[in-house]
Amino acid sequence: MLWVKAFHIVFMVSWFAGLFYLPRLFVYHSMNQQPEVRAQLKVMERKLLGITHVAAVLNLCFATALLWLVPSFLAQGWLHAKLALVSLLFGYHLWCWRLVRQFARDEIPHGHVWFRWFNEAPVVLLIGIVLLVELKPF
Repeated sequence: MLWVKAFHIVFMVSWFAGLFYLPRLFVYHSMNQQPEVRAQLKVMERKLLGITHVAAVLNLCFATALLWLVPSFLAQGWLHAKLALVSLLFGYHLWCWRLVRQFARDEIPHGHVWFRWFNEAPVVLLIGIVLLVELKPF
């Protein structure tokens, strides 16, 4: 079980790393007017999104394996709250995917300040998820 938990944490960290950096690229993209730089940012966004997809799927696989190994977690309230936050994280991930597609079409839906705030959402979710897993308040 410890190996499964360890890999769940590794891919959770990888997933969050992608979700932390991808919106930072959106900030740079929305601030830059040079076609060559924007073309490079499009490539970076697309590749990082792919890596982030892989990390999310592997995280989900190891989380599922962990629940299979310790089914008693499913009866605990902290896990329900954690899964609610993880659902929001998947929604954020899908939103990032949509934004990558918009940037690829040279559509910039928001300014750099909006993207700076958007970049903070996964931090809030990470804090909530870690506190629920470590403190198990209910």
